Amino acid sequence: MMDGQVIEKVRLPSPHPRIKLYLVTYRSDGLRVKGYLAEPDTDEQLPGFLYLRGGIKNVGMPRIARIIQFSSEGFVVFAPLYRGNKGGEGQEDFAGNDRNDAINACWLLHRHPAVQKDNIHLFGFSRGGAMALLTASELNFIRSVVCWNGVSDMRLTYEERIDLRRMMKRVIGTPAKYPERYDWRTPLNVSEQISCPILLIHGQKDEHVSIEHSYRLETNLHSKGKSVETWYYEEYNHFFPEPDNRRIVVQLTQWMKRQSQYDK
Repeated sequence: MMDGQVIEKVRLPSPHPRIKLYLVTYRSDGLRVKGYLAEPDTDEQLPGFLYLRGGIKNVGMPRIARIIQFSSEGFVVFAPLYRGNKGGEGQEDFAGNDRNDAINACWLLHRHPAVQKDNIHLFGFSRGGAMALLTASELNFIRSVVCWNGVSDMRLTYEERIDLRRMMKRVIGTPAKYPERYDWRTPLNVSEQISCPILLIHGQKDEHVSIEHSYRLETNLHSKGKSVETWYYEEYNHFFPEPDNRRIVVQLTQWMKRQSQYDK
């Protein structure tokens, strides 16, 4: 069985009457990995939307309401939970080999009969921003990437997040001892390979992923002639309040759809 292939698809109760919700088991690096799939009830092919969560293990697990919110804007949405979660096999390693769970999830969407094959978009929040950028650097059919309060420099995360250092030492090691592991997990180092437009959304008061991550990525992308747009919000931290959160979700999905109109 090839990576990215669906092994099992179990229907779940959906909070939206016109969106079907499933818990999917798919293959990634030979492992059985779980993810949520949302399919609008239509006969039309739709754009694909890969929702890449932040956090690790139970922290930052994607919310059903959020997945449905994105899908209601006219997307088939898949949200991988990453290896080792919700009964999946393997163990997360914080944008290490578990990046393949995102890459293979993209192939799952690409093969989905209801998805427009050349119209797949990536959305990453927090640590998921790094996952989205690393995925886009590997796949040339991605239409756009949105990083919301996203990680771009893994060393900077280690420096800033003292509360995460124990986890990062256990999963990755320290930057001093294993610099190559941090380089490998840092999207700044592979931005040259990303061919699609990128949108950076960030709260300037973010206490979990400082806006320095987006500043560095913006500068890096401009220096390489990449297409990058920024929406920075001086009043917000890591979590945007309602109703502004909903408004920005609508705006970012509209931005994605505009990128679909241009030839790559």
